[in-house]
Amino acid sequence: MSRSVFKNINSLCLASASPRRKLLAARLGLPLEIIRIDAEEKPGEGAPEKVAEELACQKAQAVLEKRMPGPNEVILTADTSVWLEGRMFGKPSGEAEAKEMLRALSGKDHEVITGCALLYRGGLSEIKTLLFSSVTTVTVDELTDEEIDAYVSSGDPLDKAGAYGIQGDFGVHVRSIKGSYDNVVGLPVNRIYSQLKKIDAEIGRQ
Repeated sequence: MSRSVFKNINSLCLASASPRRKLLAARLGLPLEIIRIDAEEKPGEGAPEKVAEELACQKAQAVLEKRMPGPNEVILTADTSVWLEGRMFGKPSGEAEAKEMLRALSGKDHEVITGCALLYRGGLSEIKTLLFSSVTTVTVDELTDEEIDAYVSSGDPLDKAGAYGIQGDFGVHVRSIKGSYDNVVGLPVNRIYSQLKKIDAEIGRQ
C-alpha cells in the first residue's frame, strides 16, 4: 500500500542492528537499507519522552558523521527504553541486572518509550531532522522468582530494554498494553508512517 502513497521518498535507511526493527521497518513498504552505527548513548535529564528523543538524536548525529541522506532518501534512527516511576531501564548488563529489572517491573505498570529521528534533505544542501517519540503503557503480572529465573536463563532478555521482549515467551506475563504494540517491540510503525507522509509531501513541494 505505502509504495503507492509515497511519491517522493524513494528509499528508507534504518540505522540499527536490531532484527526486530528491520522487520518492523520493512512493513513501511519502502526499499530498505540497513546500516550499523556506533553511538555512545548519554541519557540526559528531563521528561522521559525528551530523553528518548535526545538518544535518537545522538544516534542521528553519529550517522551524519559517516554519511548524509541521499536525494529522496530518509534515514531513521530510534532508541527504546523502559521507564518505571521515573527510572530508565535500558539493556541489562547481565543476568543479575536482568533479574533486578524484572523484579522491579513485576505486578506494575510501566512505560515503553521509543524516540525516533528522521533525517532527510530539505534542499540541495540542508539536512533536516524530525524528532518525535511514542509511549506505550504495559502492565506486567506478578512474577515469581522461578518465572524470572526461567526467563533470564533463556538468554532472551539480555539484548532488550527493560530485560524483556513482548513478542517472545515473556508475552504470557503481559496483562495489558495501552498504545502501540509495535512500539514495545522497537518501532512505532504507525507514527513513523504518518511522519513519512508529511516528509513526502514536503519534498514534493521543494
